[in-house]
Amino acid sequence: MAPRSRLWAFGTAGVLVLAGGLCAALVEGVTGEVLTIVLISGGLAAALLLVFLEIGLGEERDLDAEERRRRLRDLQSLQLRRRRRLPQRPRRPR
Repeated sequence: MAPRSRLWAFGTAGVLVLAGGLCAALVEGVTGEVLTIVLISGGLAAALLLVFLEIGLGEERDLDAEERRRRLRDLQSLQLRRRRRLPQRPRRPR
């Protein structure tokens, strides 16, 4: 996730929570309560989902890096094994 889109997504979730708070202060009656509950719940849920997304993406990056290190290590090991072999001389005829 790009830093700009990450900032935009978390910012949107924060704006929803703030809008819910404003609705609680400015809109009276059942309508204000419903808007408050919906907006704050939506914003907090979105923020929580984004946190889980970030955790999952971080784990994916770690797994990819580990896979690249393992492949490099295996390739280096294979090259070392190939270098250790001495060229065989042809046998003398009997």
